[in-house]
Amino acid sequence: MRIALVGGGFMGESFVAGVLSAEVVTAADVCVAEIQAHRREHLARTYNVAVMDSAAAAVASADVVLFAVKPQEFEPAVSDVIHALDDQIVISCMAGVTMATLASHLKVPKIVRVMPNTPASVREAVSVWTCTEALGPADLKTTATLLEALGQQIFVEDEKYLDMATALSASGPGFIFLLIEAFIDAGVHIGFRREVAEKLAYQTFLGSVKYAQATGLHPAVLRNQVTSPGGTTAEGLLIMERMGVRAAIVEAVEAAWRKSIELGSGGSRSSS
Repeated sequence: MRIALVGGGFMGESFVAGVLSAEVVTAADVCVAEIQAHRREHLARTYNVAVMDSAAAAVASADVVLFAVKPQEFEPAVSDVIHALDDQIVISCMAGVTMATLASHLKVPKIVRVMPNTPASVREAVSVWTCTEALGPADLKTTATLLEALGQQIFVEDEKYLDMATALSASGPGFIFLLIEAFIDAGVHIGFRREVAEKLAYQTFLGSVKYAQATGLHPAVLRNQVTSPGGTTAEGLLIMERMGVRAAIVEAVEAAWRKSIELGSGGSRSSS
């Protein structure tokens, strides 16, 4: 299987690193088209993959094409490769670019739209994807295998779930990093050295997630287990509820969801 990437930025590099680390393909099977010379040099040096500044040349011999450019760069990129596209599986990870837009510009039957997130760079992503009906069983398996190289993958039949995933899992790391930052600052505020507060905050988030996954219990059950009557956790939770932390998170996700819908309907494009 030969893979061509149009765009060698953060997500493109994450994809290259993932598929090579998972041994889905070899470096000889990967070609990256990237306009910035320093990025081409970095990718070639780090991963030993073929790099070029011509997207058309990269795509011509590929079985799978991944568009990993910014949404506003999509149309110029398509104009470069449209004549080289045929029966390849074309995967887009561009936020706000709908299946209808992809179909109208690409003029190919096999299209996949996926919404990954930034933990893809350490193979801990969750990628939600959908596709056109032209993809057969073998194509679906190929797509799932490629996305599993980045972490977990979830297939959905209705594209509306991509907007939801954009808000919850793609924008989610940004929201979580803000929470982690707040925990670190709180630790410093009460007297910890910053490096100690960072270690405590990171491991608390990581350990809590692993514990929840291992037990399979609802977060509310786990929260109740650690909340003693009249204790420190109960006191802190009272303040969080009083300050509307839960409602703020719900509203943030809803706002991101609505913004994703707006971008898909023709609003000004930007990344997640």
